[in-house]
Amino acid sequence: MTDKTDTAPALPEGWLAVDALDLEAQGVARRPDGKVVFIDGALPGELVGAEVTRRKNNWEQARLVAIHRESSQRVRPRCPHFGLHEGACGGCKMQHLHPAAQVAVKQRVLEDNLWHLGKVRPELVLRPIEGPAWGYRWRARFSVRHVRKKGVVLVGFHERKSRYVADIRECHVVPAHVSDLLLPLRALIGSMDAMETCPQIELACGDGVTALVLRHLEPLSAGDLDKLRAFARTHAAAGVQWWLQPKGPDTVRLLDEGGPQLSYGLPEFGITMPFRPTDFTQVNPHINGVLVSRALRLLGVQPGERVIDWFCGLGNFTLPLATQAREVLGIEGSEALVARSRENWAANARQRALAPTQFVARNLFELTPLQLVADGQAQRWLVDPPREGAFALAKALADLHQDPALAPGWTPPQRIVYVSCNPATLARDAGLLVHQAGYRCTAAGVVNMFPHTAHVESIAVFERA
Repeated sequence: MTDKTDTAPALPEGWLAVDALDLEAQGVARRPDGKVVFIDGALPGELVGAEVTRRKNNWEQARLVAIHRESSQRVRPRCPHFGLHEGACGGCKMQHLHPAAQVAVKQRVLEDNLWHLGKVRPELVLRPIEGPAWGYRWRARFSVRHVRKKGVVLVGFHERKSRYVADIRECHVVPAHVSDLLLPLRALIGSMDAMETCPQIELACGDGVTALVLRHLEPLSAGDLDKLRAFARTHAAAGVQWWLQPKGPDTVRLLDEGGPQLSYGLPEFGITMPFRPTDFTQVNPHINGVLVSRALRLLGVQPGERVIDWFCGLGNFTLPLATQAREVLGIEGSEALVARSRENWAANARQRALAPTQFVARNLFELTPLQLVADGQAQRWLVDPPREGAFALAKALADLHQDPALAPGWTPPQRIVYVSCNPATLARDAGLLVHQAGYRCTAAGVVNMFPHTAHVESIAVFERA
């Protein structure tokens, strides 16, 4: 009897089978010799033809030229400016993939990173947090460019893989009223004396306010200032409010005082968060509200407990925590940001009862075990770091677990909720917490903060073993 082994049928010459999507939303295929090919625009499950644009020893970069078998999850992009063609807008990378499939891909990315980088498998995969796929982006940075050859001013995102500004007339990921401002903004900048020296307009929407931050390299003339004011009056229904930025983010100032305050609300907790347009706030306010609610529910603060909010920012989690805990400590790296957090806490405390809350400025990337102990015991931690993650924090916790003599009598938190914007650094830190600091990863899941992009936001829960 002859042994028979099932083998996949050979593909026609030049065809590639796409079996995954990478973090740049490129299809991943392999040639018969095992060489990896990254194909811009291809989706898992597709058989495609591709033209190689870059070759290395172990991989190739390619662009999609033909789809021989299409994925059932491929959809027609809603935005006319999305695509692979020259001049296509680079603001989105995944409009050709069904939104539900985007979430599934991101969940797979999270789980793969946790396992391959941290050797951690969550005991429970949380249901993804997702919301509106369109009109969700309340923050954006539009580039501005006067194209002399075309005699036009462009306002929008950069073209795909290019430093040029895409010629867009509409955008479906920002609120509709902001999309409607794109062409009027082009006309405004084109009429100004400072047309050549205004490289960007930063958008920051709040509740009822559309803040536009104009970066200008030279002082603006009185005539240009009047044009900005006239634009705001014309678009008062959109809540337009001009801010000026002559240099770095710290130089931002409101063009005319007396308008409504820029803020967003967390109504479940009775919290209002004032902010400046260049402050870090979440791009997607719909998802942020759900994220804060889930994070606090997972943290499970009990009456009488103390909580530490690491990387507290303006207090997005700290202030809601102060509605539940006995005492809260918020720690951030910037003195200026800490001062703003205190102001936000005080403003809210005048409206409702909040727990005593202390805000401290400290470099959290150089944290030591002794500093960790000096902050005192807390039963719960909320950790929300930038893309670099919270390695020093996790390492200090691991060191204390490995050598209890460093802190006699000090008890680590029973539960940690870690909110991440980078699955790779989350996985690295999770590996430390699970394998060296005495914790279990009881749950993890994705947060689709940025639909149609490859950005993966996530949340994980660690319980003391």
